[in-house]
Amino acid sequence: MSLNEKSVAYGAQKSSIREISAYAGERKAQIGAENVFDFSLGNPSIPAPDAVRASIEKSLTLPATQLHGYTPASGLPAAREAVAASLCRRFGEGVASAGDLYLTCGAAASLSISFHSVVNPGDEVIVIAPYFPEYRVWIETSGAACVEVLADPTTFQVDVAAVAAAITPRTKAVVINSPNNPVGSVYSRANLEALSDALHEAEEHLGTAIYLVADEPYREITYGAEVPWVPSVYDRTIVCYSYSKSLSLPGERIGWVLVPPTNPEHDELVLAVAGAGRKLGFVCAPALFQRVLMDCVDCPSDVEAYAENRRALTEGLSALGYEFIEPEGAFYLWVRALEPDANAFFERARTFELLPVPSDSFGCPGWVRVGYCVSHETIVNSMPAWAALADSYR
Repeated sequence: MSLNEKSVAYGAQKSSIREISAYAGERKAQIGAENVFDFSLGNPSIPAPDAVRASIEKSLTLPATQLHGYTPASGLPAAREAVAASLCRRFGEGVASAGDLYLTCGAAASLSISFHSVVNPGDEVIVIAPYFPEYRVWIETSGAACVEVLADPTTFQVDVAAVAAAITPRTKAVVINSPNNPVGSVYSRANLEALSDALHEAEEHLGTAIYLVADEPYREITYGAEVPWVPSVYDRTIVCYSYSKSLSLPGERIGWVLVPPTNPEHDELVLAVAGAGRKLGFVCAPALFQRVLMDCVDCPSDVEAYAENRRALTEGLSALGYEFIEPEGAFYLWVRALEPDANAFFERARTFELLPVPSDSFGCPGWVRVGYCVSHETIVNSMPAWAALADSYR
């Protein structure tokens, strides 16, 4: 075969989330958007803050060579300084400096860069299932094997004992995502401290280095839960971030990788991050939105709107007898399917124009993910369909 077989295979596999979203678009065109209850894509319905528009309009007055010209590969120094200053204000003086940051095209680029920074062919990267399905793609393309470890099935915190049992001499990293997509769980400080102890113990026993990659695009969207600053818990941490959710900018692809100064390999890892960005072609993140970061880095997320959606969805489904995990963050509800086969449950839900995402693609059977970043009306208007779906199983 003359083409790259892995790339062909990934193209053929598709993303179940995007496949369902595409189907939703087709159904909306056929029967009207108001008749389709699309809970598939994590696409924020909350508008970006007014400050984003104001920043863009201000930037449009710049000379064209500044507005549209290349920035340094790692990002504008002023933009990286703004992000670092914000992190220091929030998590403590000295937690970041401009030189620790590499601006990226969103969290996808941040994670890909992180894996390519630390992984060598034949290594293993542990993910906590259920997990965002694209992790597997990015891990495998970095040359590592993706090792799934189920979260605690009751609390959906990290099952530290299971992670420890899965560590081998080839383990190079563990990925955590808190607040979690798809469950909405937030890993407690005690849970992360136990994980840190287990990783340090494994490092000492095996004589290896194990990195903790913290994927945090939902950090600002919580409902009272504390989201610990992971580098304060585990030294060998890399933090990945995106403004897709916090500023409602999923289409603009802007985020960053942070190598905290507490990381023992800090200086070499900063170079590895820059080299991975160069190797992958993730250089010079969108310049206009680097400038948006300078103006909007501390803009709050409209969490109350998501909280209202969360209340409407959980109260409505609870009244109908559905079981779910109460989300502490993000904007997804993890709902137990009404039969063991989540895909079969989805197919039946689809006959009622309900479009959640079955859990198999997240590495965990028997559930569906319901994204409540949709309009409030969509949630309210979907309740008769959820009722009819439940009745169909009685």
